[in-house]
Amino acid sequence: MQSKIPTHIYSEIGHLEGVLVHTPGQEVENMTPENAERALYSDILNLAVAKKEYDQFKGVLEKVTQCFEIKDLLSSILKNEKVKQSLIEKICTHEGACCITDYLSTLDADALCQALIEGVPIRRTTLTNYLSKERFSLKPLHNFFFTRDAAISVYDSVFVGSMASPVRLRESLIMEAIFDFHPSFSTKTINPNIGKKWDTSVAIEGGDVLVARDDILLCGIGSRTTSQGVDFLLKHLKNKNEKQHILVQELPLTPESFIHLDMVFTLLDRDTCMIYEPIIMKMNKYQTVHIYAENGKVQFIREVKNLPEALAKLGMQLQPVLCGGEDDQWQQEREQWHSGANFFALGPGKVIGYARNVHTLNALDKKGFAIIRAKDVLKDRVNLNDYERYVVAIEGSELPRGGGGARCMTMPVSRKPVD
Repeated sequence: MQSKIPTHIYSEIGHLEGVLVHTPGQEVENMTPENAERALYSDILNLAVAKKEYDQFKGVLEKVTQCFEIKDLLSSILKNEKVKQSLIEKICTHEGACCITDYLSTLDADALCQALIEGVPIRRTTLTNYLSKERFSLKPLHNFFFTRDAAISVYDSVFVGSMASPVRLRESLIMEAIFDFHPSFSTKTINPNIGKKWDTSVAIEGGDVLVARDDILLCGIGSRTTSQGVDFLLKHLKNKNEKQHILVQELPLTPESFIHLDMVFTLLDRDTCMIYEPIIMKMNKYQTVHIYAENGKVQFIREVKNLPEALAKLGMQLQPVLCGGEDDQWQQEREQWHSGANFFALGPGKVIGYARNVHTLNALDKKGFAIIRAKDVLKDRVNLNDYERYVVAIEGSELPRGGGGARCMTMPVSRKPVD
């Protein structure tokens, strides 16, 4: 019998033991320039190129950890008739698509999985549908390959993402069902919107939540996560943990490259972080706030200078590496736009990111990170175990145009403790 994987995320850098991914499919192709903005894209992607790049990315992950495909997990739980009918009802109710409930109920698990992810074309069998300008009764999940946002592993629980945009709500419902019902996982799900309608004020997405230490959480607030969302996390964690620090970084609302905290700050090693300097370190109007709770009560909420300094005062001395390098703010802006700060740790000092951000990679090289091409890993030309510190550089000409990087495309469920 397969043993269940418990949720165990007490850092951003512990050796990865399990991760959820979603290979982009037809849902990405089901987009036009007209609906790209509604789908939270600034451009449409070439699926053939994006999938080739993603296969390389996933191939590297499979070399070092256990990968779970969302499609496989979803199809598996949909074989349970009660789970199937409950999920159909939730999705159709939330999306005003009750007219296709009966149709979805007739589909087998694999076909229903495909429909829930790739969308259901509108059937023009009524006057209303005939006159509709929409193409889909159930819209495709264009953003689902960014698995980070819809479910958030924090310590021993999974918080269900309370998405800022209704176009992504179905992702959260699917992820909640997977963690509640799939036999591979043992966890407690916590949903901010349980028992009530979708609430736009309480927004939390995984790209804005970083677990720095077993008592330190980093949160971004901006276009995707609200202060009310952080308050929800605070309420839960302060009642659960004896001591809890939450460091909050306010983010610009525009441009869209600043959608999440992990687009300007990620953790790379015990003593190293990647930052976008203009937001994290330089004087600007965006506040950094330290919240501390002990024994169920908030002890203080106060402004601090910046994240690295606040972490240093809590015993985490981090040396910042600058996204785009140190020499040219123009290069910093260019590479941040293409997820140059969005790294994902496979273990302490072992990270993965886009090869296109050459100035960022050069900055990491100067800090002792070996730059390794993903294709060399996949062809077994190098053994990652031979390196104490490395960056696996994956090809990324198309994937970055979706608005995210390696951390965005991964939802970890378990990491080993950091020594």
